[in-house]
Amino acid sequence: MNTERHRILIVDDDAGGRRLTRATLMRAGFETSEACDGAEALQAMRELLPDLVLMDVSMPVMDGFTCCAELRKLPGGQRVPVVMMTGLDDVQSIERAFEVGATDFITKPINWPILSHRVRYMLRASAAINQLNHNQRRLSNAQRIGEMGDWEWDVRQGRVSASEQAWRIFGRDSGLGALEDDQFLTTVHEEDVERVRLACERAIENGDDFAIEHRVVARGGALRHVHQQVEVIEQDELGRAVRLAGAVHDITRRKDAEEQVRRLAYFDTLTGLPNRLLFTEQLIKAVAHAERNGEQLAIMFIDLDDFKRVNDTLGHGAGDDLLKQIGARLSGSIRGLDLLTRSGVDNNGSSNNGHTIARLGGDEFIVLLNNVQDAVDAGSVARRLVSALAEPVTVLGNELYVSCSVGVATYPGDGTDIETLLMNADTAMYRAKEGGRGGFQFYDRSMNASARARLQMETLLRRAVERNEFVLHYQPRVDLTSGRIVGAEALIRWQHPERGLLPPKEFIPLAEEAHLVIPIAEWVIAEVCRQIAAWQGNGLRPIPVAVNLAAPHLRERELPELVERVLRQHALPSSLLEIEVTESILMHDPELSLANARRLAELGVKLSIDDFGTGYSSLSYLKRLPIASLKIDQSFVRDIATDPDDAAIITAIIAMAHSLELRVVAEGVETEAQRLFLKARGCDEFQGFLFGHPVGAAEFARAMTRLQHQHGALALA
Repeated sequence: MNTERHRILIVDDDAGGRRLTRATLMRAGFETSEACDGAEALQAMRELLPDLVLMDVSMPVMDGFTCCAELRKLPGGQRVPVVMMTGLDDVQSIERAFEVGATDFITKPINWPILSHRVRYMLRASAAINQLNHNQRRLSNAQRIGEMGDWEWDVRQGRVSASEQAWRIFGRDSGLGALEDDQFLTTVHEEDVERVRLACERAIENGDDFAIEHRVVARGGALRHVHQQVEVIEQDELGRAVRLAGAVHDITRRKDAEEQVRRLAYFDTLTGLPNRLLFTEQLIKAVAHAERNGEQLAIMFIDLDDFKRVNDTLGHGAGDDLLKQIGARLSGSIRGLDLLTRSGVDNNGSSNNGHTIARLGGDEFIVLLNNVQDAVDAGSVARRLVSALAEPVTVLGNELYVSCSVGVATYPGDGTDIETLLMNADTAMYRAKEGGRGGFQFYDRSMNASARARLQMETLLRRAVERNEFVLHYQPRVDLTSGRIVGAEALIRWQHPERGLLPPKEFIPLAEEAHLVIPIAEWVIAEVCRQIAAWQGNGLRPIPVAVNLAAPHLRERELPELVERVLRQHALPSSLLEIEVTESILMHDPELSLANARRLAELGVKLSIDDFGTGYSSLSYLKRLPIASLKIDQSFVRDIATDPDDAAIITAIIAMAHSLELRVVAEGVETEAQRLFLKARGCDEFQGFLFGHPVGAAEFARAMTRLQHQHGALALA
């Protein structure tokens, strides 16, 4: 030991004794300092804490007992060994010395030759103890930071001792020390205790190490998850464990994180319902179970009707609120007698005996019904789901009525694998929508042919956009007063590769569902401008041509830029292009539609409301729109000569439009009686078969050429 680094403080009121002690220790290579009483010793220790203190018991001012007790209170004082010097037969003083914190004692008279050896031994022992304490602190800190602890089980004595952190993890007093082994498992969760007990018994019986995860219940009922790694560290001659050592790790945070990841992976964050992934897993298990037990199950595909309208009118926040309420209502509509639960899974994500309600995304939900007896059972549940959503829902202070369409497919009748079941339930749902919405439809095999035809039609329609298979026909618009052609409407046709020329009603609804109406409309705008320029180049009198746009297109921010670019490309005045939209623009983002309409008006492009009277009308909104005309739907025109109600409606529309300084165009005029009625009521223009059918661009140009030469108002062939 390097004694040069060790300072010994000698405390004795006997000056001669101090000198002898000092001389002996200095000869052995120690550094020394002296104090004549306890008070002086404390002052010296505050200035420079020694490595060891030799202290007499009986001293004036402050005796050795008091000084030792005060020394232990100083910073670092607990680590300094204190050796008390007392008389050989003073047992009482020795006992008291240990009580106040003395490390050891030396009896007087002192055996000087062995004094230095005693001091060296005490320093070694002190260093070892200090290092041990340091290591214990480091271990304790490491266990605390790492949320780990250790324990040891003496099987023969039936005692378990553990570190403070281990007891804390087990939910017990951290200063407990040791417990009887029958008390060791009392904080293990009741559902896990038998599993842990069996693992311990197997380890004791066979001498096998093991690892296990389980839950413990801490004070106040707090639940923790722990991982234990247990090793056998001593066995008897028969191989039975007599001592076990364990490391326990608090993995609650990890389990919480895993649960959060599981919820993100398996549950919809908006509604809290299972998502597509979890539903698919549960469906696979349900099909396998049904196959083993010869049972039936049903899949119900649910789609909200006109959900997009809520997002467009009230915003996505309202849409999210609606979806949450719908999810809760669908879950609540499944009564206990159906053996259905809210989520269909337990805390570990495993299937229970009930069924599953899931949100697949958007406004689509799906229900799995296990152990269905027959179609009547499935039908009653589907009917209840439809009825549940028929009740009004309050969203952001607005009372909404949101219906749903439900498609039902059953196992094994409508499919024996999950892909087929899901596809057929989806097909049935679309058939329910086509049947009027707000109802349900069982899958029928004939639907597949219809669905395949629809899919094929959509594929061909997408190719038609790419291959430019559309053509435009033009129908003239005639001034009722002069009889002259004052404009035309461009009407799209599809040159289907197999079915020939198809009118808009054959493909436009499908184009809307496939989100193709905007690219098709952009093609129409470009083609109309190209055709007008071509007609002008051939010397025809220019007339404005109207283009029909779907309501979503008027909400496209780029629409005005597109129109301006195409007009500039063909060097056309903006007055030659008119845009017609239906009243449905009033239902979806009216402010953006209004902004685009005003930008088009600034370009000089006229805007008309098509099919007026068949949609949602707001006169205050119409007044804000920069529209030039209203087109009366042909459903009102058809019976104006015989139906007083239609006659009154048209008369009112004409009067209202003129009061707003708008021109009125009547569509679908087929008889002279209709034309005369409209003229008498002051209608401005008309179009219909009475004057001419829609024809191709070349034929329309020939007719216009004839009319220019004749200066008349002859009908187009």
